[in-house]
Amino acid sequence: MQLRLLSLCLIIVNFLEYIESQHIPKGRRHRRMHPNVSQGCQGGCATCSDYNGCITCKPRLFFALVRNGMKQVGVCLSSCPNGYYGIRSPGINECKRCKADCETCFHKTFCTKCKGGFYLHNGKCLDTCPDGFENNNHSMECSTIAHCAVSEWSPWGPCTKRGKTCGFKRGNETRTREILQHPSARGTPCPPITETRKCIVQRKKCSERVKGKDETKKNKQRRKEGDVQRKHRQQKQEKNQRGEGKQREVKA
Repeated sequence: MQLRLLSLCLIIVNFLEYIESQHIPKGRRHRRMHPNVSQGCQGGCATCSDYNGCITCKPRLFFALVRNGMKQVGVCLSSCPNGYYGIRSPGINECKRCKADCETCFHKTFCTKCKGGFYLHNGKCLDTCPDGFENNNHSMECSTIAHCAVSEWSPWGPCTKRGKTCGFKRGNETRTREILQHPSARGTPCPPITETRKCIVQRKKCSERVKGKDETKKNKQRRKEGDVQRKHRQQKQEKNQRGEGKQREVKA
């Protein structure tokens, strides 16, 4: 009989404690459930624990979970690290993880830099770029394919032959155009930017000045050729002399 009375008393005491715990404010109940929570934290934490690190942060700081060995601990940061983006709300400022292929992001759906092997295109990281774009391995972004663009042809130049505009009837004339935009790797290459065609003009005599210049050039060329020939003769004579000297040594 006494044992039954004792059991009944214990049940009543436990029931009363449960009712009391339900009337305790949520914050107080949280602290009772976590006796290791401290409010004397450092590093921007408002509240923290020895095991979990920061639990809440000071105003304007971001709360983030970072790996520490085999567990994750909370930290409070002024800005989110690479691979995370910040969300501010009245209750808490949090760092959320970017997508797996993003190195940095503005939002979960908008990357600003991709991890290695991916190309950035309109906030997304792609294995290869879509039509109309090409993989830029320098910036790791999808760049618009650029095709070559050239200007209009210039007027045909004067009819010339061997650099002269006189003393002939048939010669060549040339026109050119400029490259306005160089092509990208997959763009259309540039066409020729010079064009030459044959031309016929009325023969006209060269002035004495032009003839004099031509004669000067011819004389220089003759002197140059003569110097080369003399050098060859000299080398040949030296070679023959060395050969005769060796023959005398052998006979001796």
